[in-house]
Amino acid sequence: MYVSDVLVIGGGIAGLSVAARIAPHAGVTVLEGESAPGYHASGRSVAFAHYGLGNEPVRSLTALSMAELAAHASVHPALHIAHEGDIAALDALEEVHRQYGCDYTRIGPEEARALMPCLKPEACAAALVDHGSLKLDTHAMLQAHVATIRGNRGAVIPGARVVVIGREGDRWVAVRADGTRHGAPVLVNAAGAWADEVARMAGVTPIGIEPRRRTVISFAAPEGEDVSRWPFTKTVGEGFYLLPEGRGQLLASSMDQTPSEPCDAAAEELDKAIAADQVEQATTLAIRRISHSWAGLRSFVADELPVIGEAAGAPGFIWCAGQGGAGFQTAPALSAIAAAAALDQPLPEDAAAAGLSFAMFSPARLAA
Repeated sequence: MYVSDVLVIGGGIAGLSVAARIAPHAGVTVLEGESAPGYHASGRSVAFAHYGLGNEPVRSLTALSMAELAAHASVHPALHIAHEGDIAALDALEEVHRQYGCDYTRIGPEEARALMPCLKPEACAAALVDHGSLKLDTHAMLQAHVATIRGNRGAVIPGARVVVIGREGDRWVAVRADGTRHGAPVLVNAAGAWADEVARMAGVTPIGIEPRRRTVISFAAPEGEDVSRWPFTKTVGEGFYLLPEGRGQLLASSMDQTPSEPCDAAAEELDKAIAADQVEQATTLAIRRISHSWAGLRSFVADELPVIGEAAGAPGFIWCAGQGGAGFQTAPALSAIAAAAALDQPLPEDAAAAGLSFAMFSPARLAA
């Protein structure tokens, strides 16, 4: 049996970021069931860090993460647009940007169309520009964590699907499909959409993880148009987001949230059509051909907060799940909290100063 201090199941951004925090302090092994880290949700994220996502604690985690995220990101403005009926929601979003000291500007429809020339007049009654949003290099982030883990003599093992989890003395023991055994007194469940399945294997009460499928389409920009400076554009409330992918391609999503079983998600024709229709209704873009599409699973629990902390009645079983669509943009702060939970250390000082707590993210809250 291979023995570590901490065993992490799941090699997406959640598992890798936590393992990278732990690696300088304890021996850590990451088991990833697929052929490479970040295969599922982490490898399919558009990964744009902004404050128009999530509830208040998620935004606090984002704020605490922005400085570290900048090491693997480029600054790219985010344009939040609102119909007349969504002005109150835009006002609330402006207050969020004010609260977190963002570099932002509230603008009118003409200024919005100057930034995003494809917008139809009726699509935007008012808007907000966040000048400090970040386009994240997800591959670089994942590989930096892998390098940190291995640089501290930890291990990241792909193709290591876990099929059995049990207790032997004071250790959790995970058995891989090929029979290889790994043991550690602390097991971090960072399995994303499969987190409840991992819990069941370990005899731990599930937390009600709900995977939700989101679809992204890619299509050609208008001929001869360099769209690379177009902002990430997102409707306040229901609608779509749209952003450039280089000079000549655009990405879009209707921000769908279709409940799904844990699976290797694929884009469905109806979801692709809805995304294209949302974009065409609000812009002058004509999507004649979708050049590429994909789908990923974003995992939530009932209150849409991440779940971090030890499971009741299961010493050393640490949850790190339910990041929703904010996994990358909250990873620096959330991984520090999860690593503290795994190593039985105090809450990080910056998290406490921001009003966050272990109790806020504890799995115990879901049983209350």
